[in-house]
Amino acid sequence: MQTTKIEWTDSTWNPVTGCSKITAGCVNCYAEKMAQRLKAMGQDKYKNGFKISLHEDVLNEPLKLKKPHTIFICSMSDLFHKDVSFDFIDKVMAVIKQTSQHRYQLLTKRAERMAKYFKTRHIPTNVWLGTSVENQKTKSRMDYLRELNCSTNFLSCEPLIEDLGELKLNNIDWVIVGGESGMSARPMKKEWVLNIKEQADKQNVAFFFKRGNPFPL
Repeated sequence: MQTTKIEWTDSTWNPVTGCSKITAGCVNCYAEKMAQRLKAMGQDKYKNGFKISLHEDVLNEPLKLKKPHTIFICSMSDLFHKDVSFDFIDKVMAVIKQTSQHRYQLLTKRAERMAKYFKTRHIPTNVWLGTSVENQKTKSRMDYLRELNCSTNFLSCEPLIEDLGELKLNNIDWVIVGGESGMSARPMKKEWVLNIKEQADKQNVAFFFKRGNPFPL
C-alpha cells in the first residue's frame, strides 16, 4: 500500500501490475515508465517490467489499515485486463467487502469486461467504478459504465486529448479532467475542458479539474 500524489485519492493498492496499450490515451502511459524505472532499481515486484503480473502477497494490505482510507485500485495496471482472471478479481473484491471502512476507486479502460464481470456478481457498496474517456472514440465506454448500479460511477477524462463533444452523463456521478505531463505531453485546450464542465454543471454531475494543469478555470 502506498500513499500517492494523485489529487482525488489518498492511497494506492496494486495487486496487479503491468498492462498493454489499447487506445490513444495509452501512448504516454505514466505507469509503464514508472514500472521500467522500478525494475531498473531492482524492486522485486516489478521484475517483469510492464508485463501483467498478479501479486497475491499484497491482497491483504487493506486489512492492515484501521482508519478509513480512500484507495485507488491498480494505479499501475488495469484490473479488468484480459490477462487478469475473474477468479483473481473475485479475491480482490473479497478484500473490498471485508474492509467496509475504506472507499475504493476502480478505474478501467476495459469497461466492457468490467460490465461482464459484474453482470453475475454483486458490486460492493464501498467501491466506486470508473472508466477512462480521453477522446471521441472512447465515449462508448460510458455505455458499459451506465449499466452498473454502483454507489458512485465516475469518468476520468485524462489525458484529455481532444474535444469530447456532446456528453450524456445520466447515471454518471463524477467527472475528473486532466491533461498529460512530461516532455512528450500532448496539448490540452481550455475550451475542451470548459465544454465538459458546462455539461457536467447542467446535468448536476460533480466536476474535478486537476490542479497541475496549465490553466485555471
